[in-house]
Amino acid sequence: MSFLGQLNETAFTAFGQQVIWSDMVGNLLGLAALALGWRRSLWTWPVQLASGTVLVAAYASAQLGGGVGKQLLVITVALWGWRQWHSGRQDTADGQIAVRFATWRERGLLLAGAVLGTLAVGSLFTLYPQLSWNPWPDAYIFVGTLVAMVAQARGLVEFWFAWLLVDLVGVPLAFSSGLAFSGLVYIIYFVLVLWGLRAWWLRTRATADRRAPEGAAA
Repeated sequence: MSFLGQLNETAFTAFGQQVIWSDMVGNLLGLAALALGWRRSLWTWPVQLASGTVLVAAYASAQLGGGVGKQLLVITVALWGWRQWHSGRQDTADGQIAVRFATWRERGLLLAGAVLGTLAVGSLFTLYPQLSWNPWPDAYIFVGTLVAMVAQARGLVEFWFAWLLVDLVGVPLAFSSGLAFSGLVYIIYFVLVLWGLRAWWLRTRATADRRAPEGAAA
């Protein structure tokens, strides 16, 4: 049996749901990527790439072309984010990515992208039902994930707020749809997001405190 075939075999059954290896491994890698993002580690992006690649196999096994397309787009954004962090960390003393709050203009662009993107993707999913089993919530979660990744790539604290908004829909949607494993993953995401938000927020305050004497002297 091929490696792809093994990935798409059943790992276990829980709550009456069969969980295949690719779905489980892909989601666990996604959790690891989020935890690494909390630590501002460059490894967050290659792990996110691995997660997207494995989830492509999961969606392909279920013959969900829309899911495959979404993961390919996530992989593309992850490649861009990896490049952004690789160049950005060279400009800091500790070699880690600098984090900050977005400007009002950046917040407006992120919000506009989320709204317009959700409308566009939701309309596409509605027009082609085979692309999604629940068009509008699915579009909201998908576009919200992309917005969060873009904000993360730019080192914006708002990245965590975007993830919180995704989880608020993702958790109840997963459980109501009978996807217990995915719902559990979203709950763990929620906890990691709260920790990550606190860590990045404190990081911005520490950076501001270090710069304050310089500003006062000026």
